Formats: sequence, structure tokens, C-alpha cells
Amino acid sequence: MSESQNSVSDLRSALELLKTLPGEYVETNTEVDPHAELSGVYRYVGAGGTCQRPTRKNGPAMVFKNIKGFHDISVAIGLNGSRQRVSHFLRCAPEKLGHLLKESVASAIPPITVDNAVCQEVVHLASDADFDLRKLLPAPTNTEEDAGPYITMGLCYASDPETHESDITIHRLCVQSRDELSMWLTPGRHIDAFRMKAEAAGQPLPISISIGVDPAIEIAACFEPPTTPLGFNELSIAGALRGKAVEMVQCKTINEKAIAHAEIVIEGELLPDVRVREDQNTDTGRAMPEFPGYTGEAKAAIPVIKVKAVTHRTHPIWRTTVGPGEEHVNMAGIPTEASILDMVERAMPGKLLNVFAHSAGGGKLLAVLQFKKSSPADEGRQRQAALLAFSAFPELKHVILVDEDVDIFDSDDVLWAMQTRYQGDVDTVTIPGVRCHPLDPSQVPEYSPSILQQGMSCKTLFDCTVPFHLKHNFERSKFKEVDVKRFLPDFE
Repeated sequence: MSESQNSVSDLRSALELLKTLPGEYVETNTEVDPHAELSGVYRYVGAGGTCQRPTRKNGPAMVFKNIKGFHDISVAIGLNGSRQRVSHFLRCAPEKLGHLLKESVASAIPPITVDNAVCQEVVHLASDADFDLRKLLPAPTNTEEDAGPYITMGLCYASDPETHESDITIHRLCVQSRDELSMWLTPGRHIDAFRMKAEAAGQPLPISISIGVDPAIEIAACFEPPTTPLGFNELSIAGALRGKAVEMVQCKTINEKAIAHAEIVIEGELLPDVRVREDQNTDTGRAMPEFPGYTGEAKAAIPVIKVKAVTHRTHPIWRTTVGPGEEHVNMAGIPTEASILDMVERAMPGKLLNVFAHSAGGGKLLAVLQFKKSSPADEGRQRQAALLAFSAFPELKHVILVDEDVDIFDSDDVLWAMQTRYQGDVDTVTIPGVRCHPLDPSQVPEYSPSILQQGMSCKTLFDCTVPFHLKHNFERSKFKEVDVKRFLPDFE
């Protein structure tokens, strides 16, 4: 492992690493409009995942150096947009990333607080007459019908007003005015629990939003319960990934902390009993593109963050993502894989070999489980593993079970298993009426009589494993092992 791979500690060092890796980084000095154009460009360059075609699955990360209307600030997108890049950032083989994160949860290192931080080199106070988020920050409007400019890669950090335990999560934030953001919180998120406690007491909830950080933090922040229950600070997982504590700094205007090495920090308060219509400035009825590949509906009444200050590094780099795409797949999906591996391993050690939170489900809705049956007694345990997967990650909708000889990261191989090792009438198990994810547009009562309200779904497992007593009939053709490099020296 090279020294450069060991040196990733913030966004800038991550970009420097990518510059040394062929095909992993591009930049442009051509002026780009953050309104729809910037995301429109990256859709072609490398969004992948569930993004509108044509797109590229493994395109490079990209930095825009010349943002229309903004000086002295650039925009980075797609850093986590390929599993290979994530493997470079985390110094781990791509197929083992779920295992790495599982181990990191068990060896968590809590964050620490430092006195001085680069994220506070420049300070803008909301009390200043010329303060305006819309002029300070190049938050993109990802499509022409978005409700407004969105902060899509803001690491939101807040603390329980009673226990003072902290949580970090990425949420959908729309710039609504010179000093206000709207915040949509998916039901069940921990920061929403903190917000409700503060609101019940009639108090605002201090919140910091750190933008442009070490990719290890962006991924660790996407863990969800039950793997990280209420009171578990996901920054401690990032600490384990790096082998050292994440450094935090006290905010300038609120009683909360922010990530010390962030490029930009927004300091604010979630206001009690204040709600705003998400598309109040555009009336489009749409919010922004979301991970399933569709544009989410604008919410009629969601909480408001009153911004107190913006601090940043000199010559800061804004961090964004398009919404759907391979970047979301990796940030949400690899923690999902870790959560499933952990729960199943505790129930049946050594049986679940690996998990892939598939790109087609945005890293959330579909998981492929590689299960090994070693004896007749293992028959049926593969389906138990699928049920445990639904428990480990409640937003999971579909599970495909395959044998140990199937490459779960190769969709063609997975579909081959479905065509030759699956019979729909005996290998399909449905569980209707279970809570899932509200951003799946098929999860509405109009779609199915089993759905009583938006966000419920019929969870389904597809058992594409061979019945143990028939395994001898399903042996793949075995080819001779050869040294290909003897014939093609440059073969990879």
C-alpha cells in the first residue's frame, strides 16, 4: 500500500489521491451554471446507478473550477461514485468493504474536540447586512424543476437535548432564503427525535452542517438502526476506519460542534413549531432527484433551520451529488451490507459469505446475499438469513439469495442464477404490509391493495439457491486453470 493511500484525511487529500489514479479524476475550467447544468454534465460523465440513461457507471470524480456567479470556490462531485474509488479511500478490496465497515462498528473510536480548525478560517455572520446563503454557497439545482438549490452532501450534526448524545446524518436541505434552509427528515431518523424533544420543550435545536469532508465520514454517516441505535455517534465508525478519532470544533454561534477539517460549515438552529412548504419559491410540486431515480415530491410542511453563520476554509471546495446514482449506492449501500453481515453472522456464523446492496436499488431497496449450504440441515437457513436482512435494514425491499459460486457483484451472474436455479411458484416469498421507504413511488395505496399508506411495501425474497439435495445437478462447467499472462502479459 502506497503512502498516498494512507494519507487521506479530508476532501483535499482524497482528491489528491484520485489525481494519482488513472481514470479516476477529471476537472474543468469551463464556466458551469449550478442551476441544472452542473448536474446535467455529471449525469453523462459518471453518475451511474439509477440515474437517467445515458450515463456511465464507473465514470471519474469531477471538479468544476469555474462556477457561474461564484468566485474563489469550486465544486466536487462523484468521489464515492465507484466502489473502486471507495476501496482506494478506505484501503480495502472492493468486495470486502461491507466486512470492513462491520468490523469498524465493533471497534469504534469516539470523536475528539480541538481548539482550532481550518473550517473556521473565514467567518460570515448572518447578522451582517450582506449575508445571503444564495450568494455565498453554490448549492446546485439538480434539475430545472427542483424546488430550489439543494445541499445534498451536508453532514448534519446535532445532539439530544436531554442526554447530549450526538448523531450525524445526511439530509435533504433546500435553500429557502438568505438565512433559512428547509430540512426533510425521513421518519425514524435520530436527529428528528432530537428535534421533537427540543420542540416539545419549546426550544430550538442547534445543528451544524459540515460540507466537504473525508469520504470515510460520508460513508460512516449513512449507517442506520438497529446497527447504530439512538445514542450511537457514527463519527466513531469513521474513527475506526482511519485508526484515529475524528476531530471536531466548537461552532462560533451555536452550542454545537462541527467537523474540524470540513471545507464549509453552516451553523444554525432547527426552529420549534415552524414549518415551510418545500417548493414555496418555485411552485413546481417537485423537490429534487432521489436515490430510486425519480424526483421526490415537494413536502407541504417541513422543519426550518435558521442559519446563524457560515464558516469555511480559504478557497473552499463545495461537495455535492446528483441524488440518484452510484455515489448514493456506495454511501448508503456499503453500510447496509455491513449491517446485514453483522446480524446474520451473529445468528448463523460462517453461512453468509457476502452481501451486495445492489445499484438498481440505490443501495437501499435490493440486496444480493451469497449463502453457503454445507449440509442438508442448512436447507431453509438461507431464507432465515433473508428475513434477518430485512430486520437488519428496515428500508430493504427485495432480497435475492444465491449460492457461493455466484459472483454477487456481477448482475449477469445473479440473473443467470435466477434463470437456472429459481422457480417462481416455490422460490418466491412475499411479506406484504411492511414499512419500507417512502421515496419508492410504487409504495402507495393506489399501486396495491396491500398498501394501506405511503411508505409500506410488499417485501419479497427470491431464493435462487439450489436445494441441497440437488446440488450435484447444478455444478458449473469447470475450465482449466491457466496463467493468462503467459499469453497476454498486460492482461488485468
